[in-house]
Amino acid sequence: MAIWNSLGKYRDTGLLILRIGLGVMMIMHGLPKLQGGPELWAGVGKAMGNMGINFIPTFWGFMAAATETIGGLFLLLGLFFRPSALLLAFTMVVAGLMHLSKGDGISGASHAIELFFVFLGLVFIGPGKHSVDKK
Repeated sequence: MAIWNSLGKYRDTGLLILRIGLGVMMIMHGLPKLQGGPELWAGVGKAMGNMGINFIPTFWGFMAAATETIGGLFLLLGLFFRPSALLLAFTMVVAGLMHLSKGDGISGASHAIELFFVFLGLVFIGPGKHSVDKK
């Protein structure tokens, strides 16, 4: 149908919608973790143990919270877009492994796995023309 074919010219608008939606949601996931303080960060950071990294869990938890919050903001703005998307993709790998190790199964890990693929795809696609990186 012609209507679907004409939407291709709005690719950058679609990327803007995707960036805003994902950015806001990542901020909403990350901000409570970031505000949670060292005790919460240590709990979140223990997820790195699934990758054999068992030292300084507080640091890793803080980095995950900061990546979700600040990376979400950067994703929303299209600022430092590709590095932010890559860091968010890595964070989703750790989150997915954490869910699988807890016995949540694929249904418990699916959200993180899906976001991994979205963020990885965005690394290759870029932020679009409606972004700070393109200004």
